[in-house]
Amino acid sequence: MKLPKIREVMEALKALIFGPYTSKYPKVKVEAPEGFRGKAIFYEEDCVGCAACAEVCPSRAISVEEKPSGDRKGIRKLTLRHDRCIFCGQCERNCITKKGVRLTKEYELSTFRRQDVFTYIEKDLVFCESCGSPITTYEHIRWMADQTGILTFTNPTLYLPALKSLSLIKEAESAQDRPHRRSDQIKILCPHCRREMTLLEEWG
Repeated sequence: MKLPKIREVMEALKALIFGPYTSKYPKVKVEAPEGFRGKAIFYEEDCVGCAACAEVCPSRAISVEEKPSGDRKGIRKLTLRHDRCIFCGQCERNCITKKGVRLTKEYELSTFRRQDVFTYIEKDLVFCESCGSPITTYEHIRWMADQTGILTFTNPTLYLPALKSLSLIKEAESAQDRPHRRSDQIKILCPHCRREMTLLEEWG
């Protein structure tokens, strides 16, 4: 029979006197170290619904769904699936506000309820006043306007939603059932319609 070494005996005695080296998890929760990449969370106040996080997510854990409800109204719904997340941190790194989605230190993600693996966030959509297609969210446009400052007034798609939210202007008439006019330049337009308006201005 092989006898234990002196070092092994000393370690056993230390464990008896001072306790084991291992933590007492799950009885005592262990705090994750700094830099630990845990559960990703949307932050309502800081997320503008731009969907940049969904574009860069390699595991497709973040999906985007646009739900028009008629009369140029609707919402953009971002869904984060924690069962698909690989905790790479790309969503946090590429968030345009740097605060909209962040990785926390939370690591206890097991659950018996399927709905607990989903996190949702919803933002109001802005629609093109010419073709009616969704462009982005109101909060995204307001964020871009804040970033560009006085240059906001060079692009109607940036400053018109702000003026509408202040009730300084009324909703424009729909241009979906008629040809484009030069007056449509001063409207909220998607990139495709803005290009058509520009060509009309130059060649019309």
